Amino acid sequence: MTHAPGRPSAAGPPDRPGDPPGGAGGDDGHPYAALVLAGGGASRLGGVDKPAVRVGGRTLLDRVLAACADAATTVVVGPRRATYRPVGWVREDPPGGGPLAALDAGLCVLHASPGTPVLVVSADLPFLTRETVDTLLALPGDAEAAVAHDGREQPLLAAYRLEPLRRELALLRTEYGHLSGLPLRLVLEGLRRHRVSASSAPALAAAALDCDTWDDIATARARIREHDSVLDEWMGAVKAELGIDIDVDTSALLDLARDAAHGVARPAAPLTTFLVGYAAARADGSPEDVARAAARAAQLARRWADETADAASASGASDNGASANTTNDNATNDNAENADER
Repeated sequence: MTHAPGRPSAAGPPDRPGDPPGGAGGDDGHPYAALVLAGGGASRLGGVDKPAVRVGGRTLLDRVLAACADAATTVVVGPRRATYRPVGWVREDPPGGGPLAALDAGLCVLHASPGTPVLVVSADLPFLTRETVDTLLALPGDAEAAVAHDGREQPLLAAYRLEPLRRELALLRTEYGHLSGLPLRLVLEGLRRHRVSASSAPALAAAALDCDTWDDIATARARIREHDSVLDEWMGAVKAELGIDIDVDTSALLDLARDAAHGVARPAAPLTTFLVGYAAARADGSPEDVARAAARAAQLARRWADETADAASASGASDNGASANTTNDNATNDNAENADER
């Protein structure tokens, strides 16, 4: 399910003209804001709209937005596009002015309290996860930024304290007279930084893989189809498409599908799991509701299989008895024929 600007989405109401950018998320107690940079010319992709390129059936931008879906406020800097959930939008000035100008534009419209940490990410990180987001947001007490480090610092995969970040941008504007075209690394130089590496956060290694070329896109598309990740990737894509956010025990559902397929018939597997989802939705639709419905259906599938086994056993015994009776009858007839011959 996509969210076109100005149209409703299952994830919430649309942004309206006059609404504060980023206000769609609401201040509902979440402890951070998210700033996603989605501009740039994508010259190494032939100038295509890189955030709209699809990996695993979802745009790169939507994959990033899913990883920070629990942010209180989300602002995307770049041209407005369809997204799976409502977000605030703003453009850097001038358009194409580079990541520092984009960062400044996003902060100018970000409605958040001074103590709020801000997640700052680019829109081309197909393997960004909530786990990595949480790791970055766990800023040590004296740090003004937590920055991913995979051999070099990644300022667009980082969490910042809001006021120090605004301070550094103001100092850079004073020093250079503008922010357009300046390298993003300049903003890090005046901040007390905490480096987060893959050795301390294993998921970060994948999260840091960005998509700058078509080879990168091809690699990402192949990676999500690997055996150990394809199921999680597919589940995430389906939940995003349907506008639902629920964590369920997939192993229990797979066990149920197996029991239904083996104990009843192969088509029973998808139909049974559908009915489990429907039953859970008729309740409160919580993970616990799914688990309860799956457990009851699994018990039914096992009872069904047991009855089938009992019936097969009884049929086998009956067949054996009939065979024995036939043998006895044949023996009696043979004895009678032998007596007549004598």
